[in-house]
Amino acid sequence: MFVVSKDIPVKALSNLEKFGEVVLFETNNITYKAVSNHPDVFICQGPGKVVVAPNIPEKYYKILDDITEVVIGENEVKDKYPYSALYNAVVTGKYIIHNDKISDVSIIKTFANHEIISVKQGYARCSTLALNDGNYLTSDNGILKTLKASGFNGMYVNPSKILLPGFKNGFFGGTAGIIKDKVLFLGSIEYIDGGEKIKNFVEKAGFEVVELYDGPLFDGGSIVKV
Repeated sequence: MFVVSKDIPVKALSNLEKFGEVVLFETNNITYKAVSNHPDVFICQGPGKVVVAPNIPEKYYKILDDITEVVIGENEVKDKYPYSALYNAVVTGKYIIHNDKISDVSIIKTFANHEIISVKQGYARCSTLALNDGNYLTSDNGILKTLKASGFNGMYVNPSKILLPGFKNGFFGGTAGIIKDKVLFLGSIEYIDGGEKIKNFVEKAGFEVVELYDGPLFDGGSIVKV
């Protein structure tokens, strides 16, 4: 099952449904409008379980609880930073990548066996796509610098042509999700600078690029696969 913003392009939604059940995500009057329907603001996805904000709409908690282990976080998402980024962490099989000064403590507790890689960016998941424990694409230079200093393979993606209504541009991590050996993109990477290099990076890491529609990449707050 996929959890995605209700705002993703219709063609992308139609093609995503070919890969599995899709739940459209939305909230009202919790956080600022541009990210209010972004699942990665409310759901921290990790191996075998998710950590969710306590004020996630109840219907989504019930849907998730039927499929995977759900841990309820300690702090509510609110309209201003850092409370809009408490759950926006990247969690891989071994690592938590986030600004640990703002991470909800439940994420640290739930994935206590993970090594924390602290970055300054609170919107780490929005900014970063983790292909696996060692390979990352990010639209944040600070995250890239930290990842490379930690010995990981990383690549910068210029986000200037990524769509996010209400903002000048979106973030790269919010345009994609992973299912098995496929990276699903909300749009075509050909519309951003260095698209061919991005494709090569993804393929070298052992994944196939799947573009869900032919148009600019759309930041929908990630494609959350549970």
